[in-house]
This record gives sequence, structure tokens and C-alpha cells, in this order.
Amino acid sequence: MNVPWRHIQFTETCWLWTGPVHKRYGKYGGTTAHRHVFRALGGEIPEGLELDHLCMKPLCVNPDHLEPVTRAENVRRRREAYTECSNGHAYTPANTYIRPDGARDCRACIRVRVAAYKRRQAGVAA
Repeated sequence: MNVPWRHIQFTETCWLWTGPVHKRYGKYGGTTAHRHVFRALGGEIPEGLELDHLCMKPLCVNPDHLEPVTRAENVRRRREAYTECSNGHAYTPANTYIRPDGARDCRACIRVRVAAYKRRQAGVAA
């Protein structure tokens, strides 16, 4: 298995994929670029595990930044890493709603969405 070095830009810490990208992750040889490079450089990914980007950069293919973990562990780590919603509201216990599927939602954003929905409905009823 070859390493496609021409598609890798080296920074002080990360090896950033510059080749094809799909849904934030590099693609190469029918798989993700980080899986391909990890395996090409001798890394093993046991059955049922996936690679976690310890640097939190989906385009990084540096094997030192990748660790095989379970899906549940990968999700848990992502949840811990993100302390704010996409609108900048803090995920505090008072501002965090845990959905039935285990995902988090921001209560401040929920209030904004509900208010907008009610305004639209009031406009339709008028």
C-alpha cells in the first residue's frame, strides 16, 4: 500500500490532506485518506474500531494524531471537545437538552427556533 505523499501538506504538527475531499474528510483509494495513510504506514485498525483525530482536524492524516477507538468513544470525545453550540451558546447543564438519541441540543437555540415557528404560525392564522 503506497502513501500518496503528493496529497499531503506538512505543518508543524499536522499532515493535512490536499487531495479529494468528501464531507470534510479526505478520500483516497475507495476509503478515507486518514485510514489509508494510517494503514499504509503500518497502523492496524481492529475490527469494529474507527480512527479518532486526536488533533480534531478531519483532514489530518498524521498517524501520530490518529487512534483506533470505538464509535461510542469517538462520539464521547467529540461531545467533550465542543463546549459551545454553532451559535456560540455555552453547553452548560442549564442550557443543554439531551435528546432521546443521546445528542445534545442548545436550549437557547431551541427557544429561538420555537419563537420563530410561533411567529410563522401566527402569520398564517391571521
